[in-house]
Amino acid sequence: MAQALGEDLVQTSEPQDDSSSLGSDSELSGPGPYRQADRYGFIGGSSLEPGPGYPPADLIRQREMKWVEMTSHWEKTMSRRYKKVKIQCRKGIPSALRARCWPLLCGAQVRQKNSPGMYQELAEAPGDPQWMETIGRDLHRQFPLHEMFVSPQGHGQQGLLQVLKAYTLYRPEQGYCQAQGPVAAVLLMHLPPEEAFWCLVQICEVYLPGYYGPHMEAVQLDAEVFMALLRRLLPRIHKHLQQVGVGPLLYLPEWFLCLFARSLPFPTVLRIWDAFLSEGAKVLFRVGLTLVRLALGTTEQRMACPGLLETLGALRAIPPAQLQEEVFMPQVHGVAVSEQDLQRETRVQLARLPKSSPGPPPQPQARLPGAQAIFEAQQLAGAQGGAKPEIPRIVVQPPEEPRPPRRKPQTRGKTFHGLLTRPRGPPIEGTPRPHRSSFLDTRF
Repeated sequence: MAQALGEDLVQTSEPQDDSSSLGSDSELSGPGPYRQADRYGFIGGSSLEPGPGYPPADLIRQREMKWVEMTSHWEKTMSRRYKKVKIQCRKGIPSALRARCWPLLCGAQVRQKNSPGMYQELAEAPGDPQWMETIGRDLHRQFPLHEMFVSPQGHGQQGLLQVLKAYTLYRPEQGYCQAQGPVAAVLLMHLPPEEAFWCLVQICEVYLPGYYGPHMEAVQLDAEVFMALLRRLLPRIHKHLQQVGVGPLLYLPEWFLCLFARSLPFPTVLRIWDAFLSEGAKVLFRVGLTLVRLALGTTEQRMACPGLLETLGALRAIPPAQLQEEVFMPQVHGVAVSEQDLQRETRVQLARLPKSSPGPPPQPQARLPGAQAIFEAQQLAGAQGGAKPEIPRIVVQPPEEPRPPRRKPQTRGKTFHGLLTRPRGPPIEGTPRPHRSSFLDTRF
């Protein structure tokens, strides 16, 4: 199953618009140097200038200042104002601050801080020859029209090689999955190799555990969860897909494994990543349901797809105007799929899985639902690791000896005048002071 999914991921697609990551499996080594790169680094792309609906410069500056203020006091922000973080992520993190915000959101910064020098050791160590050969064959397929990855000897491909090799050494039981290539490449477009590596670790182990292993057991479970949500929210589309024989494993793995990096325009991909790192895997389900609705939502669209090939073609040929970030993302956030819905349906589908499935059973409980859960887990781990447990001590004291009760002195009929007189000593020279009666003089 994993091999079939991997082969499906490397199939070449039809030429698409250069402004997105579509067609990233092309064997081209890159166009001529006379073509200009757009604002995302794609050579000859159409995103040289912001498109319609893009926020004005003043609004972008305001959002940048908000993110600078939030990230300057990150622990306080996540503890008390996470709702604001989620809202700002849905609006889109400014491009100038994604390198600062992504490691904070996914917890990679704390992971890197707790493992000083580990990436350098992994990067300098020799990799497994089997994985190195496989990674080397895939390097030129990752965004060949991006200026970072045009040259085989450029810093983009070499950095990608080091990051992917480091992960195979960090998790040798999992090794390398072809879908990790586009994910790591997007990270390297914004981050240095070490930070990109730790973000990749967080995505593979915290956001999507079990996705990139040898059996991909979590992908198959999420495919069933997706179909259950599709049956509940879009029943007519679900019925059509069943009639033409289009199962979720024919289109969903490429979407989810690559985090839509090879399926949508690149500006929209970045907006999806902003929300995904903030809110977790439920964003992937919302995006997938939105794409299915845009492709097969009307009766005319379904009638135009009488068979399997036509339906798959419709899922991959959504008009680009409907996929622009300012049009597409509000629809994504409007999909009625909550974290509770996702967890409930995951438990139902997990109970239905056959016991004879190959590989280890999926462990959906290892997946954390977004940045807030990751932050709380890291805070708890830090508190437990920093505080030394106190060992209770038992102190045995001997019983005290009984003391006789204290008796009150008898003072009735006695005078205390003598206690207040001047103490004895040498006589004082001078005229003696006459005696003055006092209320303490008691005579009987």
